[in-house]
Amino acid sequence: MSEVTEFLKELHDLQARFDALQPELWLTVRDPECGVEGYVVVWTTLNAIGGPLGRIGKGGTRITPTVTIDEIGRLARTQSLKNAAAGLKLGGAKSGLRADPHADGFEDIYRRFVGLVAPLLHEYGGPWGGLGYDLGGDPIHCLWACDELGSTEGFTGKPVEMGGTDYDHEGIAGLGVAVAGATLLKARGEDIGATAAAVQGLGAMGAAVARYYTQLGGMVTTISDPRIGGTWRLKAPLCDALLDDVGVMDFMAVKAHLERDGHELLPLDAVLYGDEPLLFPCAVQDVIDTHNAPRLHARFVVEGANNPCTAAARSALHERGIDVIPDFIANPGGAIAAYVELTSDVTNDENAETGAKVDEAKQTTRDMVADNVQQVLELSAAAGASPTDAATVLAIRRVFGEA
Repeated sequence: MSEVTEFLKELHDLQARFDALQPELWLTVRDPECGVEGYVVVWTTLNAIGGPLGRIGKGGTRITPTVTIDEIGRLARTQSLKNAAAGLKLGGAKSGLRADPHADGFEDIYRRFVGLVAPLLHEYGGPWGGLGYDLGGDPIHCLWACDELGSTEGFTGKPVEMGGTDYDHEGIAGLGVAVAGATLLKARGEDIGATAAAVQGLGAMGAAVARYYTQLGGMVTTISDPRIGGTWRLKAPLCDALLDDVGVMDFMAVKAHLERDGHELLPLDAVLYGDEPLLFPCAVQDVIDTHNAPRLHARFVVEGANNPCTAAARSALHERGIDVIPDFIANPGGAIAAYVELTSDVTNDENAETGAKVDEAKQTTRDMVADNVQQVLELSAAAGASPTDAATVLAIRRVFGEA
């Protein structure tokens, strides 16, 4: 049996085993009097066995008026792969609250939700690592949750002064994506200083990717976001005052700067089809599919958003010789930072004074992401497989404690 055949058989068998898993916890909580409905799903904690936290799962908290438990379940399943792929001894979970976070009275709804799910928390002996940030999240939620719990242990992504890594503000997930890009370029013999990149989406992820990729010595020459009016091709690489405005997501200032300096404005989706060798899609899911994949000129795609390429598009890009580093390898920085918050020996007082957990989370993200990208590329080359298939094998091996 050839190496390629053996690899494909292993991929098929691992995928079947993972697909056969059922969630370890699937819970809906309601308080009709308060108008509360929320969910906690812990998909699998197999890869957490033997770890410092025991068998718990972790992921963020999604808050939208339309969120469903099925949506949370899918996210928890994906989070299981992401946490395992990152090499964390931490299972996958997600939580959700069906509410409008901007509505009047939301604080009461959120606090009641926290009270209802508190018995599931790791700090109380439960299988769930705690609340965090996802769509609809806001820093004030951390303060409400910790106040309601009388503890800072049930929420990750906390401010530094509360013992956290403040991973959203610090852009730690974006740091990982930038490192993934740099690692891929180095492995392919490319000079990062001569490799221009395009960044689609300038939210927390894209803004951090632009900042950290530049700090690593790369050039960002095209940026795109509806809040700045479309795609902008820059006359010179992103730097200085414009980079500062992008970094803090001051979209009015960014747009004014771009217009004042005469950069070229293009349609919103033009960012996907530019001549930059490296593309960071950091906006929303499924922006690259089989219909538009043939139009990409990039030679490297590193996913910052969750599933910005469809599965079929990843395969199509691989067939064209375009390297794709999938999201669950490139963007686990938030999960890594959460893990640091849950496991670090740094005290809250020391962290408030020095920010040591932030430094630990950033360094752990750099090390883990770079190592995982390298392992994916080596496995891909050995098996004659796509990086996505190699990443899937690596992740599921780790789910079952086999890597």
